[in-house]
Amino acid sequence: MPLSRRIERALPNALGIGLTGFVLVVLFGPVLLLALFSFNDSTVISLPWEGFTTRWYSEALNDDGAMSAIGHSLVVASVVTVASLILGTLASWGLTRIPFRGRSLVAGIHGAVLVVPWLIIGIAGLIFFSQIELALSLQTITLMHIVVTFPLVVAVVSAGLIRFDPSLEEAAIDMGASQLQMMRYVVLPQIAPSLAAAAIFAFAWSFNNFEISFFTGGFEQTFPVWVYGVLRHSSNLPVVNAASTIIALAQVLLVFGLWYGMKLMTKRRGGTDRDAAEMITGAVR
Repeated sequence: MPLSRRIERALPNALGIGLTGFVLVVLFGPVLLLALFSFNDSTVISLPWEGFTTRWYSEALNDDGAMSAIGHSLVVASVVTVASLILGTLASWGLTRIPFRGRSLVAGIHGAVLVVPWLIIGIAGLIFFSQIELALSLQTITLMHIVVTFPLVVAVVSAGLIRFDPSLEEAAIDMGASQLQMMRYVVLPQIAPSLAAAAIFAFAWSFNNFEISFFTGGFEQTFPVWVYGVLRHSSNLPVVNAASTIIALAQVLLVFGLWYGMKLMTKRRGGTDRDAAEMITGAVR
């Protein structure tokens, strides 16, 4: 084969690999740098290193403000995830299985929430709670997070329900299954990847949200708000690096845990590891 022909055939693959590598560097490069400098024995992010240390992690774990903020974010994100999954799944079922007048309008309203900037929603929430004279707290943060998160669950779960053949539901009913049994043994196992993906997105959106939490939290800080507050002093930067590295690692482990769970579930059904990966990523295609 002529050399020019080989180059022509290899060029698309090379460009694809190069583009993928560039995207990975842009996405994960800052996180890797953050983790790298969390071990630097200096309050300044610069090279060369002044020495290797783990004392920033010790300070982060012993910082009452950091631990309190992380605890607040975990509580809020957990409540938001559960509430959003319940509300989003119910709404998805209604939008995909129950024909009614104005269904397109309702679906459009759900989708519209996803394109409104969080800054605007945060300011609107602050004005709303001020008008009804409701004190800002973790409860108001949770309410506003649910407002912006459950439409995402609706979008993800609806995609899974649309791909699921409704004739299987009808077959289950014809064979004597109740509505509850049909949902438990037929529908939910089939849309489990969509539910898992929606849960991860909902938890991550809530945990990492800054704009809404900043405007509607009052004196109770979540982790992103705490980071914003302490970064006003450069001496706190290494502690923030350490705490953020721990949070990032925990989120990565969560995703891999999901993948491993899907892998086990797929193998029990006679599938492959590739099928498990497609189950996770397919929910957001």
